[in-house]
Amino acid sequence: MATYKRILLKLSGESLMGEKQYGIDEKRLNEYARQIAEIAAMGIQVGIVIGGGNIFRGLSGASKGFDRVQGDQMGMLATVINSLALNSAMQAAGVKSRVLTAIRMEPIGEFYSKQKAVQSLENGEVVIISGGTGNPFFTTDTASALRAIEIEADIMLKGTRVDGVYTADPEKDATATKFDEITYLEIYDRNLKVMDLTATTLCKENNMPIYVFDMDTSGNLKKVMLGEKIGTLVRN
Repeated sequence: MATYKRILLKLSGESLMGEKQYGIDEKRLNEYARQIAEIAAMGIQVGIVIGGGNIFRGLSGASKGFDRVQGDQMGMLATVINSLALNSAMQAAGVKSRVLTAIRMEPIGEFYSKQKAVQSLENGEVVIISGGTGNPFFTTDTASALRAIEIEADIMLKGTRVDGVYTADPEKDATATKFDEITYLEIYDRNLKVMDLTATTLCKENNMPIYVFDMDTSGNLKKVMLGEKIGTLVRN
């Protein structure tokens, strides 16, 4: 039996690069689609938000002279490209899916509303929500938190290349130890970089739990759905 009925899965744009230096690794993309298809077949309602860092990141663009607002808008468009790629891979895997956009851009995607997203989920479609929040100065982590709360997901899953939350960056500190569970207050107190503060506060104030896990290992998404403790649960 699946642990959750409805989830919001946040995927990293950088992870979509796979072995490449830029853009989308088709192998990684298809692997993600296969994992998502696996849990959709279990009857789990799946909403997805993808970052755009494999194509363009507004904040780094601003540091190189781009206007921050236009840089963030470019980043939002990068998330739409990734969402279309995942949508195509999902449909090739035989899964019903659709792309909703936070900014009007029909016919590329339908304009997002909570009602449309929830109706699609209840009809058995995987819903990919792109374009961030539609506003500059907000990350895709914040967009994920917002959409998870809006669609009344049971939990927000943050699929990364790291298998949970650690006391320090495990890629830089060999002594870092992993938490099986941690509270939002502990994240603030320890200054841990799970998500940006806006996203973390949004989840805390709306009592939305987050599960951080390694999405790049095949089969892990299904393991989380079956209740295996392979990552870190963040909650109040």
